[in-house]
Amino acid sequence: MRVALQNFTGGEIAPTLCARYDLARYRNSLAALENMLPGLHGDVARRPGLRFLAELAGPSVLLPFSFSADAGQNFLLVFGEQSLQIADADGLVPGLQPIATPYAAEDLHGLSHAQVGDVVYLAHPKHPLHKVVRRDAAQASGHPFAWSLEKVVLNATLAAPAGLTGSFSGSDGSFTLRYKVAAVDQQGRQSLPSAAVALAGARHPSDWVQGNSVSLSWKAVAGATEYNVYREEAGYYGFIGVARGTSFSDQNYEADTADTPREDWDPFAGGNHPAVVAFHQQRMVLAATPRAPQAFYMSRSGDFENFRKSRPLQDDDPVEYQIASGAMDAITWVASFGDLLLGTSGSEYKATGGDGGAITAGSVSITAQSYWGSAGLAPIIIGNSILHVQRHGSRVRDLFYSLEKDGYAGNDLSILAPHLFEGHFLRQWAYQQSPGSSIWAVRDDGLLLALTYMKEHDIWGWSRQVTDGRVWSVASVPGTGGDALFVVTEREAGGMRRWFLERLAEAWPDGADVAEAFFVDCGLTLRQETPSEEVSGLDHLEGRKLAVLADGSPVEGCVVRGGVIELPYPARVVQAGLAYVSALSPLPLEAEMQNGTTLGRRRAYGRCTMRLYRSVGGKYGPTREELHDLPFVPEAWGEACVPFSGDVEFFPGGTPDAAATLWIVQDRPLPFRILALMLDADFAEQ
Repeated sequence: MRVALQNFTGGEIAPTLCARYDLARYRNSLAALENMLPGLHGDVARRPGLRFLAELAGPSVLLPFSFSADAGQNFLLVFGEQSLQIADADGLVPGLQPIATPYAAEDLHGLSHAQVGDVVYLAHPKHPLHKVVRRDAAQASGHPFAWSLEKVVLNATLAAPAGLTGSFSGSDGSFTLRYKVAAVDQQGRQSLPSAAVALAGARHPSDWVQGNSVSLSWKAVAGATEYNVYREEAGYYGFIGVARGTSFSDQNYEADTADTPREDWDPFAGGNHPAVVAFHQQRMVLAATPRAPQAFYMSRSGDFENFRKSRPLQDDDPVEYQIASGAMDAITWVASFGDLLLGTSGSEYKATGGDGGAITAGSVSITAQSYWGSAGLAPIIIGNSILHVQRHGSRVRDLFYSLEKDGYAGNDLSILAPHLFEGHFLRQWAYQQSPGSSIWAVRDDGLLLALTYMKEHDIWGWSRQVTDGRVWSVASVPGTGGDALFVVTEREAGGMRRWFLERLAEAWPDGADVAEAFFVDCGLTLRQETPSEEVSGLDHLEGRKLAVLADGSPVEGCVVRGGVIELPYPARVVQAGLAYVSALSPLPLEAEMQNGTTLGRRRAYGRCTMRLYRSVGGKYGPTREELHDLPFVPEAWGEACVPFSGDVEFFPGGTPDAAATLWIVQDRPLPFRILALMLDADFAEQ
């Protein structure tokens, strides 16, 4: 039987599915896919290497600071043990001192974050709400921006006006008039009202006659641009006018009791810290406090740190809602996705206002959308879908609007690869839109997983991205020509555990010289004006054996000693770092034939063909241990290898067996990209 495999978008699937050739995705999937990424057009290519940027003091977690599409406006927040550092595409920003934080190392993966403009809000159940603020720096500092971590003080506005006095003019009466005044700043934020002034012996406004009026005055409030004046009516203080100065004359204006002074309300006082933060419809959303894990709260419209209420409630007042369900399912995430979506440990909900409109204090509607339950990992929004991690952290699902259901439906995206998740949970993940539309997920044991996902083309496939050591954290921010992916790794070097900030290298572009191909981890590109056999600058990998590409030709046996490696020939451009192995193994070739199924039959691979694109080298064989080199040599010693595009024939060999396998491996620091595999399999009759 001769089979062509030209679509690898299914990624790696579980070994328990090796007999399910009836599945539609079987032909697009693989038995193993390591350190290779499926392309959106069906090919599969070796992942780029990881560039070393900086050494960190210890375990750290990355959070993105994504301001705009301009790469120079985007940064990484590097949280370590009670410290915060700022990094850009080149590493830690030089000259900026670490910022003290209250977060211990064990708190870092539990941080919930949401960004609006130059501010990133941070929520954690053990700590009060904080925010990272970026401001323009003074020119003398040498940096364009100044950074700070600040505790969020809710309801912080201007001071309430003091010294309110008043007098009633005209004929006396037996009624007591009461007034309050509130200060308003330039952004329209209103203070708490002043203490009420009571004017006894006055008349009710409905009884006023010509000559009756009230004169009010108060002390100025620093920062106030105007003052709102309120008069008591039927138990409420209703708005009657605005004063530009510190006095006001009430000429029997009608009191609008639908517009009343603010009252302080802070549901997070007394250590009731929210665990989740997000933004929706110009409000900050906080949720999952220790005393009310099923409740969410929304700030005043357009005033994110203001939770003051009015009496009676107004449409722009803060919102409080307790989700009623059978079990105490804490809210684990909140996302703005047209509607306000909420994940709890037992269900997923949609929150809207009346008739599907905006949510207000008096109009909130909650509808359950599914009952899978969600882990505490912030969801990822991709196009028209939202991806979340199922309860227990071991399944990945997507949610999307379904016209048939008139609600949200979804799929289990890990159903074909349970072996990658069973017994583990995901710590953190990030979406890299370009290139490749990939989701990078950090497993609890430090393994990095990649999901190639494009729902509109029904593409989703997993792969394992194995590196020397462990991955602690991952984050993505817009960069030049695409999204830049950053990781924090833990590696052994110099006889000790060390932590590094690294960035996924750009994909090797068409037309680029092979000397610029970067396929090493924790590596550097070292350029020398004069070709030299001695290459320095590798102190972070002291004592490690490296994979090296010197002027486009691989070099083996280089060990870092004193931060230096010795090459066997002088080179100008050197790519040096830790080696990693890219491997691919197709699923068993199975089918229904005239004389029955091929399942269980002994088989062996005969003449096979691999269609490559701009690749150098590689290995093949019947097992991962028994491998043979694909031919590649430079024209002369020390010269660059020539990338090959076209078909290569090979005979895997091996003993005929019912479980015969084929492995294709690249373990040198060179590019490797497969467009198709054409496989001949010889089956025994019995």
